[in-house]
Amino acid sequence: MLNNIGLPGLLLIAVVVLVLFGRGKISSLMGEVGKGITAFKKGVKDGTEELENEMEAAKDITPEVEVEEKDKV
Repeated sequence: MLNNIGLPGLLLIAVVVLVLFGRGKISSLMGEVGKGITAFKKGVKDGTEELENEMEAAKDITPEVEVEEKDKV
């Protein structure tokens, strides 16, 4: 269904949307979409940093046994 739209169909849809909502509402809507995308990217970045910090904290903390002590036992 959507494969047959083409460029003239997309232009017609864009004109209808512009007429229905007006230029002001569309620009404010696009501004909100941009803010949402920015917030999403920031959240992903913060989540990745948090996971990396947890991985550093979860490193193996087993005490190392010296080779000499191992041979004595």
